[in-house]
Amino acid sequence: MCPKPENVTNASKNDVIVRSDNPITLVGGGQIGPDDLNLTLNGVSCLVAADGGARAVLASGRLPDVVIGDFDSLQPGDLQRIPEDRLFPIREQDTTDFDKALRNVEAPLVLGVGFSGARVDHQLAVFNSLVRRQEQPCLVLGEREVIFHAPPWIRLPVTPGSVVSLFPMRRVTGRSQGLEWPIDGLVLEPDGRIGTSNRSLGEVVLEMEGPGLLVMVPREALEVVTQAFLSGQAGRWPARAG
Repeated sequence: MCPKPENVTNASKNDVIVRSDNPITLVGGGQIGPDDLNLTLNGVSCLVAADGGARAVLASGRLPDVVIGDFDSLQPGDLQRIPEDRLFPIREQDTTDFDKALRNVEAPLVLGVGFSGARVDHQLAVFNSLVRRQEQPCLVLGEREVIFHAPPWIRLPVTPGSVVSLFPMRRVTGRSQGLEWPIDGLVLEPDGRIGTSNRSLGEVVLEMEGPGLLVMVPREALEVVTQAFLSGQAGRWPARAG
């Protein structure tokens, strides 16, 4: 069951359209692998589409529980197949459909598919929203990796030798355990030192002084990262002011 309000009359106020005690799958209109939906639907309570992502959901033989976006990517035929009470248009053009969806859902974790592997500008916008919407943990499943915004702390029992890439979206500092090249005492910045292509020695622990760091681990670690967020092995940032 996907709990949602019957009406959202002023979406510009970031009304919560979907509030769930279980993870949510969020589908975008970008590249979606043949197993992506199945990998993210286990244990979720709600299937949400961000605008054109509804087409991929329909193509899989499913109906989205909720569709959020400006609806400029949906064909009339797709809209007609979705019950009207599942459609939540947000007409403003200042943000992406991924951002519109992420700011209007509330769940312990969002599993995002269809948000990578397409245009580079779209990918950068997704990264921007992961950091801006720091209060809502979200994993973006790519063709080869899982990408997420590092919480205040997280414990990841990844396979030794796994690539663990760290990319700062702003100036960040923190500490690490279990990385071949620790980040203790380093300042990471998008136009300075970055931390891509690091490697795990075993279980990885990150403790961040502030938000702004993206973490990329192999796609095979999806279940490990999911359980870290759902089992108390990760902290959570508060919402940004303003």
